[in-house]
Amino acid sequence: MRIVVTDCDHATLDIERDVVAAAGGEFTLNQTNAPADVIAGAQGADGLIVQYAKITREVLEALPDVKVISRYGVGVDTVDIEAATELGVAVCNVPDYGTEAVSDHAIALILGTIRGLVNLDRGIRRGEHDLGPALPIRQFSNQTVGVLGCGRIGSATARKAAALGFTVLVHDVLFTPGEVRPEGWQAVSREQLLASSDVITVHTPLDAASLHLLDGAAFAAMKPGAILVNTARGGVVDSDALVAALESGRLHAAGIDVLEEEPIEADHPLARFDNVILTPHAAFYTEESYSELKRRTAENAVDVAAGKRPRNILNPEVLQAGRAAR
Repeated sequence: MRIVVTDCDHATLDIERDVVAAAGGEFTLNQTNAPADVIAGAQGADGLIVQYAKITREVLEALPDVKVISRYGVGVDTVDIEAATELGVAVCNVPDYGTEAVSDHAIALILGTIRGLVNLDRGIRRGEHDLGPALPIRQFSNQTVGVLGCGRIGSATARKAAALGFTVLVHDVLFTPGEVRPEGWQAVSREQLLASSDVITVHTPLDAASLHLLDGAAFAAMKPGAILVNTARGGVVDSDALVAALESGRLHAAGIDVLEEEPIEADHPLARFDNVILTPHAAFYTEESYSELKRRTAENAVDVAAGKRPRNILNPEVLQAGRAAR
């Protein structure tokens, strides 16, 4: 088998290379996300491991030997799953590897923005020793955290927020507004979540329904002085609307790990706000989760290429027919 990594910004690919070698396969790093170059570098490949490259119908049709697309991480919005399924190509991800890491990061951004830690730190560095830049600072026990999207990561974030004394509201398309979840969290409508939460932490996948889910109208519906934290997908939040909400004072602060365009430029409008904590799509990372991500991404690709059922697959029907069944 031949497994090609289309693109990857990791410091080393030793884990992936070892997984492929143990299966008797050939491992190649292409290091491009341009469609034409992805196609040129992956001819004859049985499987692709993908980080940022967009795997479109055009790419899939030009690579007739590819049986599997295995993407680093949870989100697969860069892969045309419909086209892949039609062409019999398996699409795999690692949906649960970063549950603790991402929820830890979300909690860190919540605590940092509520306490104004970045403002206080920057003030000290300017020789200022007062609380003014960070005010108002609220007690956790008097604040409500609204969790928008309550899958694995959202649920872990809700659990950790509740343990810190926050009141927790949750909204998910699978929950009925008004019900009390087994964990004790109140399920509410999206409108109630926006209106009632002091902090909104985003944990929804990115798809056609969630693109710009938080737009100008959503920010206008939020509680004045609320805080937004996003460790999910950049496209869920309209960046221009977010900037406008911060400029107007509608939002007190924000903690942002993901943006519509990445990496963020140093002169991005969000970078000028002292009340915004920006991190470089780092929520996924811990030493433990990083190793697990790399190993399982490679294992998914190798399993499909070898005719086995992978641990995680989004379109299992292709295992019975099409390329993945060959």
